[in-house]
Amino acid sequence: MATLGIRGTFFDFVDDPWKHPGRERDAARFHADGLMVIEDGRIADFGAFDEVSRRHRALELTHLEDRLILPGFIDGHVHFPQARVVGAFGEQLLSWLQVWVFPEELKYKDRAYASEAAMRFFDNLLAGGTTTCQAFTSSSPVSAEALFDEARRRNMRLISGLTGVDRHAPADYANTPEEFYRESKRLIGRYHKQGRGLYAITPRYALGSSPELMQACRRLKQEHPDCWVNTHISETRDEVSAVRKENPDCADYLAVYEKYGLVGPRFSGGHGIWLSDDEFARFASRGAAVVFCPCSNLFLGSGLFRIGRATDPRQRVRLAWGSDIGAGNRFSMLGALDEGYKIGMLNNASLADAAEAERNKISPYRGFWSITLGGAEALYIDDLVGNFQAGKEADFVALDWKAGQKSLAWRQSLVTAGRPQTMEQAADLLFGVMMVGDDRAVAETWVMGQRLYRKTE
Repeated sequence: MATLGIRGTFFDFVDDPWKHPGRERDAARFHADGLMVIEDGRIADFGAFDEVSRRHRALELTHLEDRLILPGFIDGHVHFPQARVVGAFGEQLLSWLQVWVFPEELKYKDRAYASEAAMRFFDNLLAGGTTTCQAFTSSSPVSAEALFDEARRRNMRLISGLTGVDRHAPADYANTPEEFYRESKRLIGRYHKQGRGLYAITPRYALGSSPELMQACRRLKQEHPDCWVNTHISETRDEVSAVRKENPDCADYLAVYEKYGLVGPRFSGGHGIWLSDDEFARFASRGAAVVFCPCSNLFLGSGLFRIGRATDPRQRVRLAWGSDIGAGNRFSMLGALDEGYKIGMLNNASLADAAEAERNKISPYRGFWSITLGGAEALYIDDLVGNFQAGKEADFVALDWKAGQKSLAWRQSLVTAGRPQTMEQAADLLFGVMMVGDDRAVAETWVMGQRLYRKTE
């Protein structure tokens, strides 16, 4: 692959802005006129154009003008086989699964159906600026194969695995613990660390997992300690109550996963709305991650995630964000930022703790860190993606801050010479994109130095 230079206006992160209250800009990096040099799909050099260009005299340049270039977005929680049931009406979580989700996911036993869906799934991710995702499949190995194969074809980074469920699901949907272990073992051998694929041992959630299935997960994790673990936790009060009833020997929801040795680095639990303070503390101490899914939490009426509690510096939890398609109603991580901001503000409507209230506020620095470097750190892939450090994979998105709703157009008056000149100007544009933008703001999406998506006018 030829060496390529991308010239434009760059914005990325080198630290967590929650660590810098009042000085969030200290966590960010901005180049009004920057240059990223890409060799074999990886970032070879990065910085101000005048400086970097002197080191690379003969360089093929692509100039992305009137754009803000950020690292590719990371979706930490999305359901591949639910893309066709986005916007399903009128149910909350447990009934929604029975009425809409399981009947749809059953169709993913059919390879043609699953393969076509995988193409559309990645088309939608790229159109929203997402270059990395951690995705659930169905209980059929065919769904996992279709997803990994399509990700490999596009050279996209994917964390995924066969979904295990043997309780509270239709009989023709459930997989037995023996089947789950055998097929997971086969899929790990075929896909884990092959290309850009990473394997996640995936019990759907504790309520749908018998002790035997959880024991199969433990065995898989012991035999493959470098695999990820991806699941759900504490999404609704009814779910939490049901899990406690079926696991009387466990003090809380997290204790079920702890019992089987699954909680630690590379473990992530989606939602976490109803986690106790003690569970948050144990997430933090074990280096496990929670994935905040604001769009689905609002759509299903599940509750308001306590952002300020998760980001308490005394017990800081690794935090990724997810679209949670199909309970989430859009693929765009910009949409997740929009809804996440509102959840933070709603949390503050009745919160007396001023420090926690301040942490609930999603500034453009906190927001875009969360879906780039923050998401990478939460998922333990920040050595690979998340910012523009040399050596990382060249995944990035070019945002058009003037696209989408007409109300964004006024922000053009904030920039001169066709681009923002300061970090503050760039952050203000990003907040506008975050709050009133949508996937129309994504002009281009690049993966490993290759442009895989370009918006058509």
